[in-house]
Amino acid sequence: MLEPFAYPFMQRALMGGILVGFLASYYGPFVVQRRLSFLGSGLAHAAFGGVALGLFLDMQPLWVALPFTVLVAAAIVWVGHRGRLAEDTTIGVFFAVSMALGVIFLSLRQGYTKDAFTYLFGSILAVTPADLWVTGAVALLTCCTFPLWGRWAYATFDRGLARSDRLAVLPHDYLLTIAVAVSVVVSIKVVGMVLVAAFLVLPAAAARMWTRNFAAMTLVSMAIGTGSVAVGLVVSYHANLPCGPVIILTQAAAFGAGLAVRRPARG
Repeated sequence: MLEPFAYPFMQRALMGGILVGFLASYYGPFVVQRRLSFLGSGLAHAAFGGVALGLFLDMQPLWVALPFTVLVAAAIVWVGHRGRLAEDTTIGVFFAVSMALGVIFLSLRQGYTKDAFTYLFGSILAVTPADLWVTGAVALLTCCTFPLWGRWAYATFDRGLARSDRLAVLPHDYLLTIAVAVSVVVSIKVVGMVLVAAFLVLPAAAARMWTRNFAAMTLVSMAIGTGSVAVGLVVSYHANLPCGPVIILTQAAAFGAGLAVRRPARG
C-alpha cells in the first residue's frame, strides 16, 4: 500500500496535495454554504490571466498571478456590494474578462508556453521543494485566520444579524475572498486550474452530506480534502491513471456515499 511513497517525487506529491487539500477544504465550507461554488472557478480563471501576464512579461508567473488574482477577488466583493448584480453574475463578468486577457497575453508571447499548460492542468507529480515551501507558507498564514473562523461563520449564516451585532461584515468578506484567492493561486500549480474549483467544492459538499453543524462540516471537509490525496495517489499509481482526476473522483465518491446514506428532508 505504501510502496508508491518510497519515491521522492511521490513524497513531494503527497505533501503538496495534503497542503492544497487543507487549504481548499478549509475555505470550501464557506464557499459552499454561501452558495459561491462558482467563486473557485472564477478565481482560478483569474489566476490564469495573471499567469499569462507573467509569461508575457517574462516573469515568474506565480508572483504575477498572486497580486492579479487578489485584485480580482477584491473587485468581485466591491462590485457585488455596490452594484445591483448577483454575486455569481459578478464572478462571471471577471471570469470572462480574465480569461480574455489571458488569451491575449499568451497570443502576444513569442514561443511555446509550456508553463501555461502546467497551470491549466496541474502536475502534482512534478511538485518541487520550492512549491512545497510556498504552499506551506500559505497554509501557515491560513492557520493564523483560525480566530476569525467564528466571525466568518456568523456572517455566513445570518449576515443581517451579524451586522446588527456590529460585526464588520464587509471587511471580513474582503478578507475571506482574498484568502480564498491566495489559496487558489498556490493550488493551481499543484492540481491545475481545471481541477482546483472541484477541489474547493467537493470536500465541503461531501462534508455537508455527513454532518449536521458547520464546525463538524469544516473538520470533515478538511479530512476528506487531505485524505483523498493519499488515496488518489495510491489508486492512480497502481491503476496507471492521472493523479489529479483520480483525487477528484475520490472526493466525488465521498460525496456520493454521503448522498446515499443521508436521510431525505421531510417535506
